[in-house]
Amino acid sequence: MKCEISYWAKPGRQNTEETIRLALKRAHELKIENFVIASCSGWTTKVLLHKGKNIHIVSVTHEAGFRKPGESEMTKKTVDELNKHDVSVLTTTHFLGGFDRAIRFKFGGVEPAELAANTLRILGQGIKVCVEVTIMAVDAGLIPYNKEIMSIGGTGKGADTAIVCLPKHGKDFFSFDVREIICKPRER
Repeated sequence: MKCEISYWAKPGRQNTEETIRLALKRAHELKIENFVIASCSGWTTKVLLHKGKNIHIVSVTHEAGFRKPGESEMTKKTVDELNKHDVSVLTTTHFLGGFDRAIRFKFGGVEPAELAANTLRILGQGIKVCVEVTIMAVDAGLIPYNKEIMSIGGTGKGADTAIVCLPKHGKDFFSFDVREIICKPRER
C-alpha cells in the first residue's frame, strides 16, 4: 500500500484547513466515520463540522482549570452549539497529565505519564495530542473500541496533525496503534 504524508513547514493554526481536508479525504477512502479532534475554544471543531458530512465528531477540550482555576476554555454557548449538531464535547483530565502532573508541580521530577507524553512528542506535539485525546474519548465511551478512527490535533492553536489509529483504553496504552500519519509539521 502506498499513502502520501503531508508535512507542513511550520506547526500551527495556518495548517488547519488543509489538515482537515486531508483527514476527511483519507477517512472517506477508508470509510472511517468517527473523528476525534482536539479543540480548546471550539474553532477547530467548527471547521471540521462545516467541512465533514455524515461523520461522528468527538471534540476533546482542555480540562477545566487548565488555564485558570475553575474555568473551562470552551464556552457553554459553544458547547451547546456543537451539541446541537450532534458533536460530543469531552472535557476531562488529560490522560498523560493529571495525577502525575500534580506530583511534578508539588515535588518535582518526572512521572511515568509525563515521560510517555514527552516520548510521543519526539514525533511532534500533534501526534502526542492525537493519541491522548483518542484515549480520553475511548475511555469515556464516545468512540468505538478497537475500530479505526481519524484523530486530529495540533501544536498550540488549530490543527496541524492527523492520524488514523486503532484506539485502545488507557489501561492498554502500549497496545494503542497509530496506523497512518496523514500530516504533521516537519518542525516541532
